[in-house]
Amino acid sequence: MTAMGPWRLNWPVSVERVGRARLKTTPDDFRVSEVLPPALLPSGTGEHLMLHLEKSGDNTEYVARTLARLSGCRDFDVGYCGLKDRHAVTRQWFSVYRPGLEAGDADFLAAVGEHWNLLDSGRSPRKLRRGEHLANDFVIVLRSLDAPQASLEAALNRLAEQGAPNYFGPQRFGHQGGNLERAAALDSARPMAGRRGGKRSSKNVLYFSAARAWLFNEVLASRVSDGTWHTTVEGDPAPDDQAPSGPLWGDGGTSATGALAERERAVIDGRVDGAGVGAARLLPLFATTRMRPERRPLVIRPEALDWRCLGDGVLELRFRLAPGQYATTVIGDILALTDASLSAPAPNHNDR
Repeated sequence: MTAMGPWRLNWPVSVERVGRARLKTTPDDFRVSEVLPPALLPSGTGEHLMLHLEKSGDNTEYVARTLARLSGCRDFDVGYCGLKDRHAVTRQWFSVYRPGLEAGDADFLAAVGEHWNLLDSGRSPRKLRRGEHLANDFVIVLRSLDAPQASLEAALNRLAEQGAPNYFGPQRFGHQGGNLERAAALDSARPMAGRRGGKRSSKNVLYFSAARAWLFNEVLASRVSDGTWHTTVEGDPAPDDQAPSGPLWGDGGTSATGALAERERAVIDGRVDGAGVGAARLLPLFATTRMRPERRPLVIRPEALDWRCLGDGVLELRFRLAPGQYATTVIGDILALTDASLSAPAPNHNDR
């Protein structure tokens, strides 16, 4: 698959991959369970009704819009912590703003149950917001696995101990980098605004986020190439007890200092490694947003990584990741993956 425009969408891995496998042959091969911190679980009272749903074939935004329609509220009144893939079996929490409508909750829940498997529900005093979940638990089955057993075991043990480069996954950038093309086409004077310059556009926020993620991946790729991706260097604002970090670009660029700041700017403007052509189209977006630069860890370490063979050429993986980390990034560091879902037709109601 070739990316649109100047966008690199394949970045270097930490070591040579040991084999290849097929991902998402069926939705049941990719299972994700969202984990909320105890403080966010339903308390029994409040203006928001929380729903724990199991879904497959529907993306998060479609589910949220449908919940709003069933409840008779605005789309904005439905909260969730993160976007989950429709080509998977996912368990996810939603909150629906229903003040004073407790008497109608049973009918509403019955209507929800006609669309998805309702695992749990309860009232809460607050709306769920993006990134508030504690983690995501994954159970992933890989098929058509072709890798020497000893090399695979060594790679999995290394992954558990050392982790992998914390790239943003390809889904962030859209089909063939389409979200990056749309980001580059935004009005740099008002990149978050809708078509008529009014309130923030959710699509424009998505495109801006893709631009930020791509610049981060380019800096991380440079650190992977020179072997410093798991080493903290002087000028990194990340605390000493945390993983080394890379830039989430903002107004002013990077919050790193000294030689590290110079290195990150050199990558972005193309003086090192060559992100320059694409970056030059994206950088004007950051001059007017007043979004402060942030940092993201360069290393992703799957928690409680475990694996077992389910048959010839079939491997099951289980692990936990923090919010904003990608399972495909973890596995893709040791195996070349073919995503079977990319050839699956999208239902008409799903636009993402």
